[in-house]
Amino acid sequence: MTPEDALVAAREDGLDLVEVAANSRPPVCRIMDYGKYKYEQKKKSASKKSHSATLKEVKLRPGTDQHDLNFKLNNARKFLMEGDKVKVTVMFRGREMVHTYRGREQLDVVRKQLGVIAKMESAPRMEGRFMSMILVADREAVAEAKRLAEAGSTEKTEVVEAQEATASAGESVEEKVETAKPTASDEAAAESAIEEEISPAASE
Repeated sequence: MTPEDALVAAREDGLDLVEVAANSRPPVCRIMDYGKYKYEQKKKSASKKSHSATLKEVKLRPGTDQHDLNFKLNNARKFLMEGDKVKVTVMFRGREMVHTYRGREQLDVVRKQLGVIAKMESAPRMEGRFMSMILVADREAVAEAKRLAEAGSTEKTEVVEAQEATASAGESVEEKVETAKPTASDEAAAESAIEEEISPAASE
């Protein structure tokens, strides 16, 4: 098909004639809706740039102490702030299976301490020797938390700059005081002048 015939065919269908391989001999063209093609390409590009949520897991024991719990909570909070899902799992061993309520209490503590940034997607349930729940990020709460963190960082920077400016001003004042303080040679010259004034008066 000649380029002229292809162009006519494209116009009849309300489409565009687009050159897709200019370096080929002969060049390769395609009849398509170019506007729709560009929109789909833009949509694909945006989806690649956006963060795809992945499922992260935080594992606990019924007897996990507060120090280890805080460490794992920080990890869970970081995952949620990044838009990931978090599976919190309590593992039971031996006779711990008799007291599975402790695992549920542990999960309740995690849920409460993560606060508003976490929403329950899957309630706690037993799977063999594991009790798990799945949390997802509350987008509005996460956005607010990030905004407050940025505001706090800016305020901290301003405080540090103010402290540095105050310290610099104090050093300048000290330098001026040191400059104004008379030297030993100045004191000796002053004493000599006084003695010269006293000597004629004494002879009279």
